[in-house]
Amino acid sequence: MPASPRLVVTSLHAGYPGLDVLRGIDLSLGAGDAPLGLLGASGAGKTTLLASLNGEHRADAGQVTWGGRNVAKLRGRDRRAFRAAVRFVSQYAMTIVDPRETVRSRLELAAKEARKGGRTHAVSPTEMLESVGLEERFLPRTMRTLSGGETQRVALATALATRPEILVLDEPLTAVDPGSRGRIAAGLGATIQRLGIGALIASHDVELLQRLCPEIAFLGEGRILARGPLNEVLSRTEHEEIRELAAAAPQAVQRFR
Repeated sequence: MPASPRLVVTSLHAGYPGLDVLRGIDLSLGAGDAPLGLLGASGAGKTTLLASLNGEHRADAGQVTWGGRNVAKLRGRDRRAFRAAVRFVSQYAMTIVDPRETVRSRLELAAKEARKGGRTHAVSPTEMLESVGLEERFLPRTMRTLSGGETQRVALATALATRPEILVLDEPLTAVDPGSRGRIAAGLGATIQRLGIGALIASHDVELLQRLCPEIAFLGEGRILARGPLNEVLSRTEHEEIRELAAAAPQAVQRFR
């Protein structure tokens, strides 16, 4: 069986007119890889990096490739296959257009789109909800009746419904109440491992990254300042941005040093 394509970032430089944001990023993600956490202060460039991975933000130099092809240039069938195989979930992902749309119909649409992208689908809507801490009784609920945290969990289940090779998650549990985050993170981590999904998880939540990611990449100054287990990354106090993060969340950070 041929190896699955990898999402590869090579010497990526990206920004906006008059503003350099990313100054040489190198990353590689593939199916079966352990989840990689992306940590950094607000404004460090995490959003720009994720948009570049999706092909929505064009690089000024360097590139992002999927199976050796530039993701910003994928079109038609190739673009559909990429979007089914590499699923992106932002904290703002669940726009509700049709007030009659249900959780079931949202999940079934995701599965249909996955099939159009050439991916087989053998995970039921119930299984996907269970993996994000929601019960089967949510299936007939309309999307507009869900709380913010429930909506965010359905966004995760929708991404999982395509049996992707890679998940790219941006602050995936910000709207979930703190008391439920540990349980949901455990279910999500188990599902990622069981399905062999590679993952990049961008978050300010140090505890979430500790739970899910054996390795962390710290983004600052437009580049990866440190990479490794969380406690090793947080010990790199020669970098000002790491020191500032530690000062802003001393209790959380202290537990992982």
